[in-house]
Amino acid sequence: MSQNFKSIIVNEKNGKINIDIKKRSIDKLPHGELLIKVEYSSLNYKDALSASGVKGVTKKYPHTPGIDAAGVVIKSISNNFPIGTRVIVTGFDLGMNTSGGFSEYIRVPSQWAIKCPSTLTTKRAMMIGTAGLTAGLSVNAMTKTINLEDSEVIISGATGGVGSIGVNLLSKLGANVTAITSKIKKEKSLLDLGASKVIDKNIFLESTKLPLNKGIYNAALDVVGGNILTSIIASMKYGGVIATTGNACSPIFETTVFPFILRANSLIGIDSANCSIEMRRKIWKNFASKWKLKFPHAMQKTVNLENMIPEIRKILKGQQVGRVLLEL
Repeated sequence: MSQNFKSIIVNEKNGKINIDIKKRSIDKLPHGELLIKVEYSSLNYKDALSASGVKGVTKKYPHTPGIDAAGVVIKSISNNFPIGTRVIVTGFDLGMNTSGGFSEYIRVPSQWAIKCPSTLTTKRAMMIGTAGLTAGLSVNAMTKTINLEDSEVIISGATGGVGSIGVNLLSKLGANVTAITSKIKKEKSLLDLGASKVIDKNIFLESTKLPLNKGIYNAALDVVGGNILTSIIASMKYGGVIATTGNACSPIFETTVFPFILRANSLIGIDSANCSIEMRRKIWKNFASKWKLKFPHAMQKTVNLENMIPEIRKILKGQQVGRVLLEL
């Protein structure tokens, strides 16, 4: 095994952020029971925030982003993960302040890893990644309240990672999915994913009466927050459930108590970074079996380390569509 390997390195000097690909030594990786040869990672919005110097995400530099990684254990002091075990690592502190998956190797605590289901390749696992885990947790929360079969579900940020997998999964489970997007030119791709209807973001906002619109949707998966979430809350049917997962638009939204006390709506926060290992295993098992998805070619892209850097810049500009995989 070579002691040197390549990683994306983000550095800060005099308040300026620089991102590059550099060689590192394995002995410089953080402590942990598992040394993993990364085969695939994937790009998430949080990775782009880390790579751009957002202090609330990453506090120490130099740093390697990448909150997702899937690969093979090559060194282990854990009986649960012998050498050769294929594993998935998502969330916790990976890619935040612990050297992340945009690297040929990672070293992590064994408590962060789960075994990759036998019916999933590491590539397919990263096509799902944190985005899919988040969408899966959202769907799991919805099913505790409503029956998704023939229900009306609305999804914001539908061309992004969480949104696109949410469209794909919820349509597979029998829901009638309405996709909200600012990229209306991607309507065909969203219909191919399973959406029944695609709405331009601005049209959706303009057509919504606040604080209570006509009740249209049984469930919602909101990725962007802000005024979109405000309008979604106003548009829920009686007993509706909204899973909120992100703040790409804004962390601030406005509402009243009326959707909750007059329509018995529920607003549920979804966190994939620190959810339990037991819940992760459940969601990954579902994706390996009854939730097995087909990913349209137009909604996926595979790049190497060098080409990941431009993709990081694209996602910060809101230009990412579908899933971007990193092959190592």
